[in-house]
Amino acid sequence: MIARSLTSGVEQLGDMIAQASSIVPFTGAGISTESGIPDFRSPGGLWSRNQPIPFDEFVARQDARDEAWRRRFAMEHTFAKAKPGRGHRALASLYRVGKVPAVITQNIDNLHQMSGFAEPDVVELHGNTTYARCIGCGKRHELDWVREWFHRTGHAPHCTACDEPVKTATVSFGQSMPPQAMRRATELAQHCDLFIAIGSSLVVWPAAGFPMLAKECGAKLVIINNEPTEQDEIADLVIRHDIGETLGPFVGN
Repeated sequence: MIARSLTSGVEQLGDMIAQASSIVPFTGAGISTESGIPDFRSPGGLWSRNQPIPFDEFVARQDARDEAWRRRFAMEHTFAKAKPGRGHRALASLYRVGKVPAVITQNIDNLHQMSGFAEPDVVELHGNTTYARCIGCGKRHELDWVREWFHRTGHAPHCTACDEPVKTATVSFGQSMPPQAMRRATELAQHCDLFIAIGSSLVVWPAAGFPMLAKECGAKLVIINNEPTEQDEIADLVIRHDIGETLGPFVGN
């Protein structure tokens, strides 16, 4: 059911939140646009100007690795100045009162952690861009170290432990999804009674399967997104309004 207005949508969502005992939010790029993080997939977004670099190219070519890090550092100011928006803060409020056990996110911006979620309770399906990992041994590397290497040599770094390439701790096209995060997301979707998909186009699989899984397991499904999605027809409530305005009333003190 599509909400007739923002007011009616917020009222219905409030009733569903009040009745639920375990709420699982699932967030996509739309929740972070209020924070200044661009939506990569939208027309005019970053990917319309720069095609993403597939994982196999990153592994195989030094120039691809150099370009990947050049792009990341070009976005440094955007990520560094971003603060949690009303959507992030509303979910964190529900988390603090025990309504939300964890959040599943497709985002890589660390804003859920900044809003108040404990790190283990942010299930990052696509990783995190605020630090780096070796693709060989998995050693964590901080961005300050990568930046110094990149600016000193003009090239992407390799691991000090095993000499393999180092990339942002994100999941690139062609790279395997993180198995632990996928397992946790599956368990959360299976055992909640309200699943709220927020700011996701629900076209990227396998992540887009989680709202359907939650619905199949008996949960109510809410979709909050400015644009229609392919899963609107199975949702119990669809709110096509600004995410900050929709979730703002649920920000606690």
